[in-house]
Amino acid sequence: MIKLKTTNLTRRFLGLVAVNGVSFSMAEGEILGIIGPNGAGKTTFINLVSGIIMPSEGKIEFKGRDITYMPAHERARLGIARTYQLIHPLENLNLIENVMVGSIFAKGNNLREARRRAEVICAELGLSNLERDTSKLTILEVKKMEIARALANEPEVLFLDEVMAGLNADETKDLIAMVQKIAKERKLAVGVVEHVMGVIRELTNRVIVLEAGELIAEGPYEEVSKNPRVIEAYLGGGAA
Repeated sequence: MIKLKTTNLTRRFLGLVAVNGVSFSMAEGEILGIIGPNGAGKTTFINLVSGIIMPSEGKIEFKGRDITYMPAHERARLGIARTYQLIHPLENLNLIENVMVGSIFAKGNNLREARRRAEVICAELGLSNLERDTSKLTILEVKKMEIARALANEPEVLFLDEVMAGLNADETKDLIAMVQKIAKERKLAVGVVEHVMGVIRELTNRVIVLEAGELIAEGPYEEVSKNPRVIEAYLGGGAA
């Protein structure tokens, strides 16, 4: 089942075209890699589909419903969630309270229900000692907390923006397995922005490549990584 679809999605900032006519779709249970060089428009694209900014042209559909100009908070309630490149935990809240925020503000749950849901999600992601101050968390735990907060929205579509950045090899392997597990068990459509091609190769079912705001390639990683235009734009002659 197609969860999210864009048609000719375009965003201009004065004279700059940050996203240029991108058409794509994401299906239930699919993990989609979104790659491209710095400045390619990846984060702008996520900002558009999550409602942080509005498009200049084009159409966004969620489960067949036109949400092109729907505000971000309404998209969150429908089932679109995302993480951010720069993670800023709410420092006056502990671990579980940070997770509860997603349930309270996106779904309107009361404190008791939000806590119950947060406890279930934290257990699923391997987070424990939930009353800890966020300053006491490891980098991996902070990443998991950010994903848990997004999952507290009860999404059907989830975008992860460079969530693997800063992790060592073992931590990255842990997070890859976790993302694959939640995508399968929750039947999520997951979009992953990532610069480490080993992660994209291992994690994703399909990849789209952006360059200067345009979609230049789409398909399985092994196919896309051999595309001459992709190699020239991003991967480099020795990439695999």
